[in-house]
Amino acid sequence: MSKLLLNLRHVPEDEADEVRELLREHAIAFYETRPGNWGFSAGGIWISEAADYPEARRLMDAYQAQRRERVRAEVAAARREGRAPTLWTVLREEPLRVLATLLGIAAIIALTTAVPYLLLRG
Repeated sequence: MSKLLLNLRHVPEDEADEVRELLREHAIAFYETRPGNWGFSAGGIWISEAADYPEARRLMDAYQAQRRERVRAEVAAARREGRAPTLWTVLREEPLRVLATLLGIAAIIALTTAVPYLLLRG
């Protein structure tokens, strides 16, 4: 019976490619499911044979630990070099997105504070 190794929701394409390559290198049979049309399912990478799952999980855990350290080092280097995104760089590059986000936050705050008040006034 197949077992899910990696849910592809919010997984960057380069990471999914690296996982596929890792499984191919170790001759672990797998298949993929694609995201659904309505966004309910994200798709995934599945191990075809349940007997291969412990080895695949071990490889995946080692890969994720290695990737975590590599990405942390890249983020730290970007911060040191001033390339890491900050609020000001995002505001300068995407002012409409920042404005829309702030308006959304303000609307949520207004609703959460106004509704109880209106209910109590009844």
